[in-house]
Amino acid sequence: MTMKVLILGVNGFIGSNLVQQILQHKSWEIYGMDLATHNLTNFLTNPRFHFTEGDITRQQEWIQAQIKQCDVILPLVAIATPATYVQNPLRVFELDFEANLPIIRWCAEQKKRVVFPSTSEVYGMSTDAEFDEEKTNFVLGPTQKERWIYSCSKQLLDRVIYAYGKQGLPFTLFRPFNWIGPKQDNIFATKEGSSRVLTQFISNVLHGKDIHLVDGGAQRRCFTYIDDGISALVKIIENENNCAAGRIFNIGNPYSNHSIGELADKVVAKMKQYPKTAELANKTKIINTSSSEYYGSGYQDVGARVPAIANAQKYLGWQPEVDLDLALTKTLDFYFNS
Repeated sequence: MTMKVLILGVNGFIGSNLVQQILQHKSWEIYGMDLATHNLTNFLTNPRFHFTEGDITRQQEWIQAQIKQCDVILPLVAIATPATYVQNPLRVFELDFEANLPIIRWCAEQKKRVVFPSTSEVYGMSTDAEFDEEKTNFVLGPTQKERWIYSCSKQLLDRVIYAYGKQGLPFTLFRPFNWIGPKQDNIFATKEGSSRVLTQFISNVLHGKDIHLVDGGAQRRCFTYIDDGISALVKIIENENNCAAGRIFNIGNPYSNHSIGELADKVVAKMKQYPKTAELANKTKIINTSSSEYYGSGYQDVGARVPAIANAQKYLGWQPEVDLDLALTKTLDFYFNS
């Protein structure tokens, strides 16, 4: 019998790339909902992709009906931009936690399998050399640092899902570590802070703006190319021999550990190689700025974020393959060599 997969937030970065991978390599049926389709234009006529335009906070009857008929549910709708955590923390809580909680409860009622996107942010400011899914303590800043409302919202849903799991809800949690690639954010947006770090840097070059390194760009991240992340996610959904049942997986690339400053240098250097962006890149300056000036007083950062991936290696047979240089080339080719 063909697997039926429900993806809420299907037009987003993870959702749209997941649709592409499934339609190309699996026979599964996909049922998806989102507010827009700009990342899905190549798939809308595929007979195995059933798209409905809608808002998860308003289309509750439709969602409940799909949960009943589908085998795996992926609630991917979330705000995941640090600037929004600080500027509009209530919106983050309302969407990332409150809007998703009923979906988890409906899945629990129907005993339908949930594959939920947790986040590397749940580990907060832990000083562990590697963040382990089962051992690392979550360390968050004080209440007035609104940045942590995203981490708290995701963490609480992790705990709710895990508790429902004790009552029979089939689930898997996956924690993306700085996934990057095509379709992540709108690189043509001009608002500073409206995107995640890579797309913000690309956008700055495109619009003739300086690249701002928050607190000098010394923070280190393990950048994971979207195709690597999606390959792990497909294995989780497939769940061969229940390999992912009731487990939590860090999905990241510990071998691609770079500072934000290094990322900025690489982006500018590579954009100089594309005819469409060379002149702009040659004019781009990389300057330092404080986190309070860039994000506001409610921001707090993490010095390093390295995933332990032994669980993914052992249970999924998964290994990241794409380093940062290749990831940047693939991303920039998508935008400027098409």
